[in-house]
Amino acid sequence: MAADLAVREQAGTKQRAAGRPRRTGALTPYLYVLPYFAVFATFVLAPAVYGLWISLHDWDYLLPGKPFVGLDNYQALFDSSSAVFDFFWESMSATGIFTVLSVPLLLAVPLLIALMLNRSFPGRTFFRAVYFAPYVLGVAVIGVLWRFLLDPNLGLVNAILPGSAPWTTALPWAWISLVGVTVWWTLGFNAVIYLAGLQDIPRELYEAARIDGGGKWAEFRHVTLPGLRPVLLFVVVNTILLSANMFGQSYLITQGAPGTETRTAIMYIAQVGLRDYKMGSAAAMSYLLTVCLLIISAFVFRLFREKDA
Repeated sequence: MAADLAVREQAGTKQRAAGRPRRTGALTPYLYVLPYFAVFATFVLAPAVYGLWISLHDWDYLLPGKPFVGLDNYQALFDSSSAVFDFFWESMSATGIFTVLSVPLLLAVPLLIALMLNRSFPGRTFFRAVYFAPYVLGVAVIGVLWRFLLDPNLGLVNAILPGSAPWTTALPWAWISLVGVTVWWTLGFNAVIYLAGLQDIPRELYEAARIDGGGKWAEFRHVTLPGLRPVLLFVVVNTILLSANMFGQSYLITQGAPGTETRTAIMYIAQVGLRDYKMGSAAAMSYLLTVCLLIISAFVFRLFREKDA
């Protein structure tokens, strides 16, 4: 009898132990984060800190001596008598022009396409693939392809269109080419993001808007746009950052022409650092560009937060 009671008590203890949730260690969450943090620290954080250190030196990687110059590289960017002042701010102006011209199109055109592709019609999956297909191509492929297509003398575009436009050698045609190619190439990504956001909006909201007598514009204004607000924040910030960091299209299609009118900030930074071997000055330019983009991003976040309020 006593043996049976002991066996039952032991079995009950095992059942309670099996049903009790195991306690995870306090370090377990950090162990999951550790691989990502190791990659982030190695390939992002460490280079960023090292780049800041380089910007404080007269850094020529071909020479053994790299004297410390403090903030001289930053000061030169604001000194009108320095050798880099005019060229840097001209490149920043080119970056601003491209961003202002491309961002509105990359926000509006993909949204229209997403609204169209969100409807049910035959071949919808095919058209989704068609719009997204150019985005999978690398910038080198896109740049070389459109360099030949837009060539003022031998290009297919001038052969098809009446007249002959200097698509890559004169303004405003060079900007039209760069913006047009970029919109054609990258709109598929924003369209897919918009489409995912549209599919998360409850259908009941559109039905309620129709019951209240609202038309298509009312549905778009009071249902679609509020439902897409988090997606819009991501798309706006991401598009601004990508446009401000444009390099490959300008380098391959217009090569900065006419003159240096379409030479963007990233293109000029690469030339200063890799061609002129002035890594310290190039690093200072890149950090100043980063600060400008952080300020713009903070303004966009604040703008959307005020709308939420």
